[in-house]
Amino acid sequence: MSRLAKKPIPIPKGVKVNLSGQKLTAEGPKGKLELDVHKDISLNISGEHIELKRPSDAPFHRAIHGTMAALIKNTLKGVSEGFSQTLEVFGLGYKVALKGQNLELSLGYSHPVVFEVPKDVKIEVKENKITVSGINRERVGQVCALIRNFKKPDAYKGKGIRYEGEQLKLKPGKSAGKGGKGGKGKK
Repeated sequence: MSRLAKKPIPIPKGVKVNLSGQKLTAEGPKGKLELDVHKDISLNISGEHIELKRPSDAPFHRAIHGTMAALIKNTLKGVSEGFSQTLEVFGLGYKVALKGQNLELSLGYSHPVVFEVPKDVKIEVKENKITVSGINRERVGQVCALIRNFKKPDAYKGKGIRYEGEQLKLKPGKSAGKGGKGGKGKK
């Protein structure tokens, strides 16, 4: 069970929280987000804290209690600070450029890959690093995953798009396997 869900969630300064029915609305300096709270979880907003209550200790209720607490924390952090994630493009001749509302990627294909930037996220390009930022954590992660899927890192050379700081386990090449030419031994 999530112990973090038992503690009251602090509301950051400058963030207004409103609950109407099962819809939680948070508005802060970065923007406004809405969250549908699960019907089994009840919220109590008191001054500077939000408290969550569940109806029973059933495994499902314990799980949804922790999940809703994490989603509420992400919503509050998003409207107050925002989220960002960085992708790195590795490979000889691989380039990234932001042209208007489109991200243009040259990834070794016969044509450049054009990705239309969604309105709810902001993308910045510096050298071969793509920074995706926004107020919705789920949306930022989803856009990063879509961009990464254009060219996942190669298992042998590591060329492609990867998250900043991502560790790759590269496979040894064909010649590293067996002792002869072309990887075949003597018969």
